[in-house]
Amino acid sequence: MKPNTLFQEALKHIPSGVNSPVRAFRAVGGTPLFMERGSGPYVYDAAGKRYLDFCLSWGPLIFGHAPKGLLRAIQKKAEWGTSFGAPTENEVALAKLIKKAFPSIEKVRLVSSGTEAVMSLIRLARGVTGRKKILKIEGGYHGHVDSLLVKTGSGGATFGRPDSLGVPEEFAQLTLSLPFNDSEALRRVFRKEGKNIAALILEPVPANMGVVLPKPGYLEEARSLTRKYGVQLIFDEVITGFRLGFGGAQERFGIHADLTALGKVLGGGLPLAAFGGKAKTMNELAPEGGVYQAGTLSGNPLATSAALWMLERLSPGIYSQLEIKSEEFYEELRSRIQYFGWPLELNAIGSMFTLFFRPSPPPSPPKRGRGKGEGVIDFASAKQSDTKRYAKFFHGCLAESVYLAPSQFEANFISTEHSAKDLARAVPIFERVLRKIF
Repeated sequence: MKPNTLFQEALKHIPSGVNSPVRAFRAVGGTPLFMERGSGPYVYDAAGKRYLDFCLSWGPLIFGHAPKGLLRAIQKKAEWGTSFGAPTENEVALAKLIKKAFPSIEKVRLVSSGTEAVMSLIRLARGVTGRKKILKIEGGYHGHVDSLLVKTGSGGATFGRPDSLGVPEEFAQLTLSLPFNDSEALRRVFRKEGKNIAALILEPVPANMGVVLPKPGYLEEARSLTRKYGVQLIFDEVITGFRLGFGGAQERFGIHADLTALGKVLGGGLPLAAFGGKAKTMNELAPEGGVYQAGTLSGNPLATSAALWMLERLSPGIYSQLEIKSEEFYEELRSRIQYFGWPLELNAIGSMFTLFFRPSPPPSPPKRGRGKGEGVIDFASAKQSDTKRYAKFFHGCLAESVYLAPSQFEANFISTEHSAKDLARAVPIFERVLRKIF
């Protein structure tokens, strides 16, 4: 069935025709692609057309699509059953590997999605501190948890709806929000509200307003202030965990959170996430403690078999090779941007990147959170991006068989299966499309 026909059929049965909002292509226009299969760095749509894939299922596929070993691990486990609603040995083995990767995690629980992990962490932080308020970052997206759908990025930024209908105002009133990378704002809010805040939650490298790097000293300030005021520091590493290194952003920046949410790469494309922290804190979860959390499919045997296969193969050499070829790709792309003088900004770290389409001429810097010439460093500066030009770029690349995230406010990813030749081929495609746009 052709994509247009599939989409029209989907609209009859599924809200907006999709099961997650950003898939609807509303941010870039046109009809969403219906994918049929993937192989290595490529994805194939329902019409059989092949694309070089930089979306990679929004980040989980660090080894590309359908690695043979991963498929064998899942198939073998499926022959024994798909779910038991009882503990399995795989869950214990996976917990050990997660603890090895993240020294800040002494105990861990498995769940099925990043949203579920974050929701559980928020409840746990409130339970152990006896406080109600949560502090988050403007543009930070942590799943569709009611109390965190306040000035969100990703889907919220794309549709210009930082809040959601159906979320009581009382929930929002318990959520404080401040700009990323603004240490002074962080200090001010802690001086005023520090004793009322249960947790500060942030992505150490935000990726749902597009990739935004932390300024030197910012994460250290967050760690220092949360310790001073007895606030739980939650790192949402659903995207960065096992992507920026085996120990995620915490390993890369040398900062340990009190509580951590993990997902995406962890499950290798299957629905799996995890959350963890100090044993004393995690022991407050039911049934030992009074903070309730549960899940029928938590620790699903198929998902844990995929996770074990993934984590057992992630080595320092893997990350080193991935970063070398990623950086070569970024440098070549930056050289083209500089040569042509395009109003673009490439934010990248490790194997994740966003190409921001900046206004031309550059606007005056926002009043908060950004100094002149600093580029995209927070949600305010990200929102100044030219989304119409990004849409043209997206569709131009799509016509040249390159699939990017269908939103300006998302990260793109590189896998171990993207060869140097694949990446070298992508650069002139980007250039051809950009020359048409500008």
